[in-house]
Amino acid sequence: MPRILSTKILAENQKQLLLNADIALVEYNAILIDFLDFQLPETNIKNAIFTSKNAVKAILKKNLKIENCFCVGEKTAALLEKNGFSICEIDDNSKSLAEKLKENHKNEQFTFFCGNRRRDELPKILKENGIPLEEIEVYKTSLAHKKFNSAFDGILFFSPSGVQSFVSENEIEGVAFCIGETTASEAKKYTKNIEIANQPGIENVIAKCVSYFRKSGQKIDSE
Repeated sequence: MPRILSTKILAENQKQLLLNADIALVEYNAILIDFLDFQLPETNIKNAIFTSKNAVKAILKKNLKIENCFCVGEKTAALLEKNGFSICEIDDNSKSLAEKLKENHKNEQFTFFCGNRRRDELPKILKENGIPLEEIEVYKTSLAHKKFNSAFDGILFFSPSGVQSFVSENEIEGVAFCIGETTASEAKKYTKNIEIANQPGIENVIAKCVSYFRKSGQKIDSE
């Protein structure tokens, strides 16, 4: 039976996808999220950027009025829409989103709600193209260091920070199943054995894992 590690505690229905495929699961939260009590000079914002659901969760109690939301990921967009916000642009990663902003909204200015470990691509591209950007840190990500004494056939990674957290105490010996190209870029520093989900999303990472082991022919060990 393949044995995999998830670097995020999964929902029951997500776990079942693995168990139904005869894949043994170990799970933990590789990163910890703390929401910050941030202040804003005004509550009416024309253009807001969100690259994670955590940033959306962090602003929900602030009674903000946002005219246009620009975001990374379908789940981020869904959470914004669920709470009454309008989506203007969506992409699979922050670099591609920045390119859209550069091409289609170069005369606008933006507010970027982010975490303390946000990646540099988006702010860098906007700055290089003279697009005004205000960054507001709304949550803090910290790494949960944990040593595992046995190897895994596969590891599910959902963010670059999750990779960093795991490799701080362990080596990637099995397949690294990654939620997207950005996470995969981090994993490539430590292994060449990488599989990337066809689309961003936890269920899509699980689907990639199930498909991989089904094709590899790994069966339940007989006793």
